[in-house]
Amino acid sequence: MTAHLPSGCGYGHRVNASNTGPELFTWEFASNPYPAYAWLREHAPVHWTKLPSGVEAWLVTRYADARQALADQRLSKNPDHHAEDAQSKNRTGIPGERSANLMTHLLNIDPPDHTRLRRLVSKAFTPRRVAEFEPRVQELTDGLIDRFSSHGQADLIHDFAFPLPIYAICDLLGVPREDQDDFRDWAGMMIRHGGGPRGGVARSVKKIRSYLADLIHRKRSDLGDDLISDLIRASDHGEHLTENEAAAMCFVLLFAGFETTINLIGNGAYALLRHPAQRARLQQSLDRGETGLLDTAVEELLRYDGPVELATWRYATEPLTIGGQSVTVGDPVLVVLAAADRDPERFADPDVLDLSRGDNQHLGYGHGIHYCLGAPLARLEGRTALATLLRRLPDLELAADPADLRWRGGLIMRGLRDLPVRFNAV
Repeated sequence: MTAHLPSGCGYGHRVNASNTGPELFTWEFASNPYPAYAWLREHAPVHWTKLPSGVEAWLVTRYADARQALADQRLSKNPDHHAEDAQSKNRTGIPGERSANLMTHLLNIDPPDHTRLRRLVSKAFTPRRVAEFEPRVQELTDGLIDRFSSHGQADLIHDFAFPLPIYAICDLLGVPREDQDDFRDWAGMMIRHGGGPRGGVARSVKKIRSYLADLIHRKRSDLGDDLISDLIRASDHGEHLTENEAAAMCFVLLFAGFETTINLIGNGAYALLRHPAQRARLQQSLDRGETGLLDTAVEELLRYDGPVELATWRYATEPLTIGGQSVTVGDPVLVVLAAADRDPERFADPDVLDLSRGDNQHLGYGHGIHYCLGAPLARLEGRTALATLLRRLPDLELAADPADLRWRGGLIMRGLRDLPVRFNAV
């Protein structure tokens, strides 16, 4: 597995303990990054490297360091703290968000603005609000399975894992049903181009921005029981959200909410298909009407092969030390959640899938003030989707050689491009 790092991997003035190691960010790496992350945890746990975009950054791979970095307020989310030139700033974050005037969202801001906006949006993700949404998630799940259950085969990404969170987040935001297929098309373009040319993603971002501006304008005169209406109504100590803040908030909830849930369902289903004994335990538990194992199963799937590979960008606002490495002001820092959640210093037998794992304080949805706001909804969708698949299609099996499956090549998210399955038609 070990090989010389490719030329230009960006040591510069920041020297790591070794100049050898696994090759990162290749297609082979994307299909199984865990051996490379194991090497980094042992030999270069805080590793300076050049990313495919050309931006140089620190990769933090050990659990203890990752947890510390995620909560360290000296690491800002604001890309204006990036020490590189303007061209490099445009290669971090979500493609197109700067030109579409969508920067003022929770992934790009620090307190006090982060505190204010998060408090306003968190009202949509209270336990009561998420519980009220459960029947709709079940309805969407069953409706999607109804469309392909008589065919005997399906692509679980395109036919199931992708549309479910799209329709769910559109309902939550208040996007009219007649417009939701447009959202699905724009989101599909973002997924398809996630590891390729940024232009395709940027065009989708602009289309979504234009639509959200129009929708917010329309809803001002026709408020409903949805998140966009709540944001229009919301105020924090008398300060209303600006239209740009509301649009940016809706955008990031869409962007972050649908792709993380696609990958939770897709990666989770794939892991269950590759581990038949664990899947059988879960299926038998569900057949008995028990839900305890389902809850721990979702947490283990989030740890084992979670939907977010690297946490979103952070930038040092003052000199600091992470894992023994000196980090300079303006340096980008990327916490590798996928590496931290396989750290043997924190998890026993970390490369083993154990759906009943008890001590499982994984970092799949982050840690600290930027912990994923939509995690309760994502968990609900993941539990509902996986349980319903096992209940309705108990003979589900993989219809492709695992070696032939392809993973999307983006930097932050981790998910399959497709997941062909077969089953007895019902």
